[in-house]
Amino acid sequence: MTSSRALLRGLGFLALASLAQLSPAPLLAAQDAMARAQEIVSGKCFLCHGPQGESSSPLFPRLAGQHAAYTQRQLADYRSGRRKSSAMQPMVNDLSDADFAALGRWFESQPVHAHEVEDPELAGMGRFIYLRGNRYSGVAACATCHGPKGAGTEVLPRLAGQHAQYTENQLKAFNKRERTNDNAVMHTIAAKMTELEIKAVAAYISGLQ
Repeated sequence: MTSSRALLRGLGFLALASLAQLSPAPLLAAQDAMARAQEIVSGKCFLCHGPQGESSSPLFPRLAGQHAAYTQRQLADYRSGRRKSSAMQPMVNDLSDADFAALGRWFESQPVHAHEVEDPELAGMGRFIYLRGNRYSGVAACATCHGPKGAGTEVLPRLAGQHAQYTENQLKAFNKRERTNDNAVMHTIAAKMTELEIKAVAAYISGLQ
């Protein structure tokens, strides 16, 4: 009798475990988070970044395909003031950490599109610097940290396909120490780049996929 009860109890535990695995709660939570992100994008983000994160203005970054953790951290930095932007700070002041996480996952899930390079010859020069750097001036190869295809990591941003003008503006902001919330190594690298090198690298990055 005792062994029978133990067997039934064990079967009961297995049944409960199976039900827990089939519980729709995690799936529903994820769906709710994506719905919340879509609500925020439709109400705020689309104005500058487009309805799917494919900003049509070179002044604002393309966010489609960007690493979720990176986007989440940037949004938090805007809210705290670690990253300065008179346009972004009012947009994120009323958002929660959960909202930032949901937006990060939503933008990461959006399709990434290939973009035509405006000046292929300039981009050719940028390719050399991006992949090999400039040993004569001490400029490090961008690919060392961001990858040969600009894919980045959860810590470092995905650069592939970014607007050339936006990338150029960010490099100049690093050079002037106007952007201080990210890797301080970028200050040293950007400070060594000439105007031509900055424009060339930005052009090359814009065509990466």
